Amino acid sequence: MELSTINKPQGMDKIKNIIFDLGGVIMDIDVRKTQKAFTEMGVKNINDYFGHGFAASFFKDHEAGKISDAAFIQKIKEEIRLDVSDELVTEAWNALLLHFPPERIALLDEIKKKYRIFLFSNTNAIHHKRFMQIYRGAFPGRGLDDHFEKAYYSHTLGHRKPDKTGFEIIVRENQLDPAETLFVDDGYINVEGAIRAGLQGLYLPPAMSINDIHW
Repeated sequence: MELSTINKPQGMDKIKNIIFDLGGVIMDIDVRKTQKAFTEMGVKNINDYFGHGFAASFFKDHEAGKISDAAFIQKIKEEIRLDVSDELVTEAWNALLLHFPPERIALLDEIKKKYRIFLFSNTNAIHHKRFMQIYRGAFPGRGLDDHFEKAYYSHTLGHRKPDKTGFEIIVRENQLDPAETLFVDDGYINVEGAIRAGLQGLYLPPAMSINDIHW
């Protein structure tokens, strides 16, 4: 399924369900902000620790809910070898979380009139707490999860993208037809995981927004 800014993605007429990624699709994020925060803390060779995909396995363990927040923070402190507070590490870790563009939130409200929509995000308990605060600050009286029939977060689901197991659980729990279900993500590898699970996949490149698509 190819992305188009002019027409609906090919095969969109057959789609009844949409699963959205969060960071980079609905919420703006910038990993460079976290890299900068740790660099200013005194961490050298920052990309060795916080490069694309995160080299250390404990990052993925945290996203899959396999280790606690305290254990995760301790692992980071061991990696960076600096005597800093847990609060400072947490603040730096959350620096990548930016904001929710109002036009994307408004689009979700429109899309849900036509499709069953879901959320599937690779995240962790520390980020989850922070981006929920960011959302409530921008949209008082509303909740992020309210925009979706159901929101799935890797740290509570116990499975990360691109592992197809997470997609299969979502499909099964909600009685979705994979062939009628579109997954939208800004990570190409995650879209490939959805396709392996039998879903339709739509990769959203950095220069584009979900608002550019004719749903």
